[in-house]
Amino acid sequence: MASPPRRVSSPLLYSLPSLPSLLLFHASPIYPSSFFSRFLSSSSSMAPQEAAAAASVTQKTDEAAPRKNRVTVVGSGNWGSVAAKLIASNTIRLPSFHDEVRMWVFEETLPSGEKLTDAINTRNENVKYLPGIKLGKNVVADPDLVNAVTGANMLVFVTPHQFMEGICKRLAGKISGDVEAISLIKGMEVKMEGPCMISKLITDQLGVNSCVLMGANIANEIALEKFSEATVGYRENKEIAEKWVQLFSTSYFIVSPVQDVEGVELCGTLKNVVAIAAGFVDGLDMGNNTKAAIMRIGLREMKAFSKMLFSSVKDSTFFESCGVADLITTCLGGRNRKVAEAFAKSGGKRSFDELEAEMLQGQKLQGVSTAKEVYEVLSHRGWLQFFPLFATVHEICIGTLPPSAIVEHSERTPK
Repeated sequence: MASPPRRVSSPLLYSLPSLPSLLLFHASPIYPSSFFSRFLSSSSSMAPQEAAAAASVTQKTDEAAPRKNRVTVVGSGNWGSVAAKLIASNTIRLPSFHDEVRMWVFEETLPSGEKLTDAINTRNENVKYLPGIKLGKNVVADPDLVNAVTGANMLVFVTPHQFMEGICKRLAGKISGDVEAISLIKGMEVKMEGPCMISKLITDQLGVNSCVLMGANIANEIALEKFSEATVGYRENKEIAEKWVQLFSTSYFIVSPVQDVEGVELCGTLKNVVAIAAGFVDGLDMGNNTKAAIMRIGLREMKAFSKMLFSSVKDSTFFESCGVADLITTCLGGRNRKVAEAFAKSGGKRSFDELEAEMLQGQKLQGVSTAKEVYEVLSHRGWLQFFPLFATVHEICIGTLPPSAIVEHSERTPK
């Protein structure tokens, strides 16, 4: 079978031809009934030694057959539903995967009184978080978290980062050691001992290896099958990374592996803070030059913060889809930018909680909480002076500074 399409290395975007579908025909030749009678009678009268040999061959064939991978998506919001759609389109055609993709749904009751899970399973569509998009008939929604992951050996985590510690606690002790995980979650936990990336939280609490997938991925555009890229970050096992690449890749969604989990994950996490700053600029109608300057300063602080936390982070990671591309698309069209723009237009008088509830219909902002977590790390380590943009974003979010302060911070090069 042909390998999935690989990342387009040229800066020019062009359409990739879809692989032709394989047509499988199941036809039986026409034989007289006497043929089948002779075959059946000869089988029933087979000598004991021959029967035992045949059974042995069958058993060995079964044992030699590779185990099929079973996938569960933990999360069913906007991005989680798109991830399930991508995965389901591949599991149904790849022989190494079970067709069915289970998707854990945090159960909600819709205004009609119908349960969200029932609506997804009946209409093959997440009517609340991804309306109008068919997920694939092999996607099955399940409101029971433990039941949803039972039997799965590939777990895809895609929930708001602030919920992950609770989810991991519920799954602790219920997952076998041969399970592989991948996190599509942008954020981190800040603990007394320091920041903890979500991939490490998964590994520490569940005892499984976790890769990450980040990139310039506005979910609604991918749902409409518009061309996009993403980056899988892995630690040591490239074979596992290639399996994730195979699971997510389509003709319109190109995925590349990079051996830099922390770099890939921090890019996906920190760009939301810069997107908040970009939203302030838009809300104050400061123009494109100012926005470009904020994005440049933001990228510089992203790189410096990442390398100060993890010396293993590679410079080249910031030029992957998870880096500069994700920063650009999030500052142009993401939900963090959108809500921050509304915040600035109100002069900071409307809270982010109020705007989130009004504008996102149940989805969660990541940038505001991440800005708070980053600020805590900077303050604890005495790094605030080196990250004026990150510090200013948090102080505007909590009302200490007005939105206009986003361009009033001093320029310092992080050391």
